[in-house]
Amino acid sequence: MLSMVLAVLAVAVVLALTLAPLESLGWWSSRGATDAAQTVQDVLAADAADAADGTPEPYEHYVVYLSGIGAIDGYSIPEEEMPLVEALEALPGTGVIRDVFPYSVTNKGLTAQRATSWLWSRIEKIRFAKPEALAGMLINGRNAMQLFVSSDRRYGPAYNLGTAREVVLALRRKGYRLDEGKPVTLIGWSGGAQISIGAAWYLGMGNIPIRVVSIGGMMSDDPGLDRVQHLWHLRGTKDVFEKLGGVMFAGRWPHAVRSPWSNALADDRIDVIDLGPMHHNGKAHYFDQKTIGPDGRSYLQVTIDAVVSVLTDQPVKTIPG
Repeated sequence: MLSMVLAVLAVAVVLALTLAPLESLGWWSSRGATDAAQTVQDVLAADAADAADGTPEPYEHYVVYLSGIGAIDGYSIPEEEMPLVEALEALPGTGVIRDVFPYSVTNKGLTAQRATSWLWSRIEKIRFAKPEALAGMLINGRNAMQLFVSSDRRYGPAYNLGTAREVVLALRRKGYRLDEGKPVTLIGWSGGAQISIGAAWYLGMGNIPIRVVSIGGMMSDDPGLDRVQHLWHLRGTKDVFEKLGGVMFAGRWPHAVRSPWSNALADDRIDVIDLGPMHHNGKAHYFDQKTIGPDGRSYLQVTIDAVVSVLTDQPVKTIPG
């Protein structure tokens, strides 16, 4: 019986990995190139119109928050993450964008107009009623597959271009102007970190200074790192999921020379900061309000303080362990 279950699981994983790239490939083959080119033209035209009528840019710094693999659409940031988002929105002169769904190349939520939207809606209701229910893991699993699509050298370029396009559109809705070159920081929690550096390859092509803050991110040696001004990788010492990134992706191995990750390390463009004995999920995780460190701060507050310190060029206060 056990071997049968394992065989079924193995087949399910292989099938999921096979189907995962289809959304991004379908978008690219049908209208991806046209959409990307039109977006650039539209944004440049809007920039020129704003410059002509003297419309000022509303913020000095822009932050794009990309949630973890538990997200179901761009508007459903899990409740436990909201204190961090609210702290970001309180920063002076900072425009925060939180409506980009990083696990869809077209920013389409799982419960949006999809053939399977009925299934995801039902799963979301079950997860809302019982957060610990196994059904919720289906969302995590589905989104995790998109993380691997983003990191794949074959399918990643199409996926990451679509994500970059959605980020540019979101920036423009917030008043961002490409000609001003104001700094943009992508904050990626969990799988959002990989998708941040993937999108950075395209976002960094123009006049957009791109920085990335990873919170427990599972990241590859993505080429996007070559166009990231700086990456701050905030991690828990007991985060097994985060550690998988350094094992699964050969470009992050210590002996991997000339990989984007190794190059960024050599250029001092990556800071790896151990926040303390945090797990990825379950108890004592990054957004845990109940676990209190020896300095009296909750793990949630430690995470918030670390991100805010990075954004304001202050030293990060960690906890021992």
